[in-house]
Amino acid sequence: MGLEMDEVLGAVGPRLRALRRHRGITLAELATTTGVSESTLSRLESGQRRATLELLLPLARTYNVPLDDLVGAPRTGDPQVHLTPIRRFGMTFVPLSRRPGGVQAFKMIIPAQPEPLVPTLQTHDGFEWLYVLNGRLRLILGERDLTLPPSEAAEFDTSVPHWLGSADGGVVELLILFDPQGMRTHVHADPHRPSHGGGHRT
Repeated sequence: MGLEMDEVLGAVGPRLRALRRHRGITLAELATTTGVSESTLSRLESGQRRATLELLLPLARTYNVPLDDLVGAPRTGDPQVHLTPIRRFGMTFVPLSRRPGGVQAFKMIIPAQPEPLVPTLQTHDGFEWLYVLNGRLRLILGERDLTLPPSEAAEFDTSVPHWLGSADGGVVELLILFDPQGMRTHVHADPHRPSHGGGHRT
């Protein structure tokens, strides 16, 4: 745990420097805004000064970003999130969340399928929420065989046998939230929206 904490804190300095340069702010201007001395800020960015809550709070306020963003950044200090695709079951998963444990967010890409696939239903612990970005998704869930067009959503317990594929052989892009703990993902639906547009729930 101590090593992990050191790695997290070690990533703060490069992140702060990249963020400041991206915003076009000098160390002197930042010192005036935050009340933290220029020398302290310089040492913090270079990694010579350990990040503390007292130093990070005024910086988070100045940059108008959550404190979480300052300490959860990639170690390179690059403000951009680097996405490493994962290929499984012939599909591509792009992780959108960086933190281990809890709810995981993915963009899932189902490639074009010239020949219809024979569905192989799977089960595993957890709970899943999905939203169709592009294409037409075929979702088999237990005894139900659903076709979801773009902008449709579904949520289900993954202990129920299920399968995801293309409904028409074309590429399908999805946004997926997966909770391995099985906790329901709360989606606040518009009460005035027709039920057929609010997604499928089991």
